[in-house]
Amino acid sequence: MAQQCCGTEEKSINKKALEKEHAHDANDGHNHGEADTAGWENHWPLLSSLAILLIMLVLEYGFKYKPKFPFDLVIYAAPYLLAGYNVLYMAFRKAKRFYFFNEFFLMSVATIGAFAIGSYSEGVAVMVFYSIGEWFQDSAVNKAKRSIKALLDIRPDEVTVLRNGAMEVIHPSEIKINEIIQVKAGEKIALDGELHSEAATFNTAALTGESKPDTKHKGEQVFAGMINLDKVSEIKVTSLFKDSKLSKILEMVQDATARKSQTQLFISRFAKIYTPIVFALAIAVCLVPWFFVDPYIFNVWFYRSLVFLVISCPCALVVSIPLGYFGGIGLASRNGILFKGSNFLDAVTKVNVVVMDKTGTLTKGVFKVQEIVANDIEKDELVKLAASIENNSTHPIAKAVVEHAGEAAKNLKAENVEEISGHGLKGTVDGKSILAGNAKLLKKFNIDYPTEIDNLVDTVVVITINDKYAGYITIADEIKDDAKQAIQELHKLDIQTVMLSGDKQTVVSKVAALLNIDNAYGDLLPEGKVEKVQALKNEGKHIAFVGDGVNDAPVVALAHAGIAMGGLGSDATIETADIVIQNDQPSKIVAAIKIGKITRRIVWQNITIAMVIKVIVLILGAGGIATLWEAVIADVGVALLAILNAVRIQRMQV
Repeated sequence: MAQQCCGTEEKSINKKALEKEHAHDANDGHNHGEADTAGWENHWPLLSSLAILLIMLVLEYGFKYKPKFPFDLVIYAAPYLLAGYNVLYMAFRKAKRFYFFNEFFLMSVATIGAFAIGSYSEGVAVMVFYSIGEWFQDSAVNKAKRSIKALLDIRPDEVTVLRNGAMEVIHPSEIKINEIIQVKAGEKIALDGELHSEAATFNTAALTGESKPDTKHKGEQVFAGMINLDKVSEIKVTSLFKDSKLSKILEMVQDATARKSQTQLFISRFAKIYTPIVFALAIAVCLVPWFFVDPYIFNVWFYRSLVFLVISCPCALVVSIPLGYFGGIGLASRNGILFKGSNFLDAVTKVNVVVMDKTGTLTKGVFKVQEIVANDIEKDELVKLAASIENNSTHPIAKAVVEHAGEAAKNLKAENVEEISGHGLKGTVDGKSILAGNAKLLKKFNIDYPTEIDNLVDTVVVITINDKYAGYITIADEIKDDAKQAIQELHKLDIQTVMLSGDKQTVVSKVAALLNIDNAYGDLLPEGKVEKVQALKNEGKHIAFVGDGVNDAPVVALAHAGIAMGGLGSDATIETADIVIQNDQPSKIVAAIKIGKITRRIVWQNITIAMVIKVIVLILGAGGIATLWEAVIADVGVALLAILNAVRIQRMQV
């Protein structure tokens, strides 16, 4: 999915990209290569050519020293070839297939033309500036991109299996169906299977996005990627390593990445029209006067045509476009947003639907007590009794109650605490018999309770004292502070909002109502999220998806702009995403879109300025009014204006 906004595969310095280029010429494909930008030592040809050019310009214009022919040609030819070898090579490859109307051939002819008329420094400068622009862009992209395949494969490397009455530690790929594996507390399950132990609690967020831990009982299905939360558990394997649910998620990420549409650059599209026109006009400048001018002097008009080509060389565009995007990337970084390629700055400007995961994206992924309802007892006393019992459990729900009670929970000690699997806890506190758990716990002990509890959306802890209903505590994932503001800002930008989640529909609908989200869908597995996003794409919507879990990685890759919450997000989603919000604030989604719009506006300003000045000087050059010096001044001046305009992005506020 690595894409570059201002460099195509053909423009990449990477030799492998050059070797693959012939396969894409037929349809002018724009698959992006990974340029080698690991360090300064890998760019010694470009750096050497820049150093030689600067030294020669200082000598020529500062000290009025200019080597005589042919020494000046040799001195300038060295940096020209160092900086422009790849451009010349690509122009030659295309010319062999009679494809002349491209930016490589134009740049080659223009710079060689500059050498032909003795303007060596201009020819070198054009090639150096072009290569530096490519370097900036390649660096911005490739520092943010690494191998998706290696980083997504987060499956455990070893597993404990019971064989011949003894435990062995081997690679999961060696496990056979129906073998029994052992998973310790805190470990990830390596393969899909059935729970062989009586009961166990798992964190399923990596697969389903479900924020609430799931308690499984003997014979129930468990999946690779789930995390065992409490005790050592045994699992009977039902599928091979390569067929696990986690493996399928990773496969979906690869497939979705492969389906990512390629970005066709403005400069490449423009060159299809601009280049043949420039060539035709240059030839016309040289030959047409033969019919109208007397006397016609070929050398004079050939000189003008070469000046025309030098002026027409798209150096300013090549420099200004990547620098504009580079400025946008810098502004985003200053706001805690990482764009993994300049093309995604463009992508977010087209977004008209933002699809979001719930847990970890709009909510904090942390359970908090939401409401306390007491019956014939003070609320503080109810919480204290519940916390004293729950203090004996490691379940996240229990931890939320204990955390809410604070120091008060430590003043009472529970005795004879017994865990009733899948129901809750039973014990004695200060001589009182206490039950704390779900509604099924009260039904088990035939204790009456208000029927309204069964209809509550949030997770409920019901408490009884001496076999009498005493009240309940609701617990839910807390909504992020700026989530509502983010939704409001998106609506102001006329962007539709959709929420997809693995949580139950009632929870999802409640959060959507609180935040005023347009559409919300719950009870979704990763495949369901992919289907929803694909359906929106089929309707012609331009989609940004925001998520944080491994289960979000496939749909993040499928969206036009995949956004990951980077603070607590999974490595898989962060690596798959096109944009990473480093501080997990939903309001940064809006900031990313605004930065994209700012960047695109300034880039188009640069394009407009460059083209207007180019056209003016082209006309003057064709008429013999503008010399090569005017061409140099115009080209450098446009580049300077573009650079200053691009730098302006860094000081903007969003």
